[in-house]
Amino acid sequence: MSVTFSKNERLCSQLLLDELFSTGDTFMVFPYSVRFRLYEADRLPSEAQVLIAVSKRRFHHAVDRNRVKRLTRECYRLRKTPLYDSLQQHGKTMTISLNYVYDKIMDYDQLSKRMDKVIATLIEKTN
Repeated sequence: MSVTFSKNERLCSQLLLDELFSTGDTFMVFPYSVRFRLYEADRLPSEAQVLIAVSKRRFHHAVDRNRVKRLTRECYRLRKTPLYDSLQQHGKTMTISLNYVYDKIMDYDQLSKRMDKVIATLIEKTN
């Protein structure tokens, strides 16, 4: 599996977004509030589609919001392989929303540890 973050892995469909936010399950791994929804294997073009959101209320400057999104994307990109393997094994796909809820920018090492917990929790929920 390639370790990229392609267009197919980005959650862009308004229909899927509406389904995710109306019927998805949630959990919290600080600093992320995670919402996800499982589908059957052929529903999505990729094993998982991800939306990364940072509140304008918490970060007034776009530079700061973009930095948090970049760090989050990189953490997810490098750690997604076990999640994709688990989804393939169970014949499912997933939409995920990662909302950054902290008002300070955490460094990459802290975010990577938290992303490991997010991925582990998502793998647990697919079973």
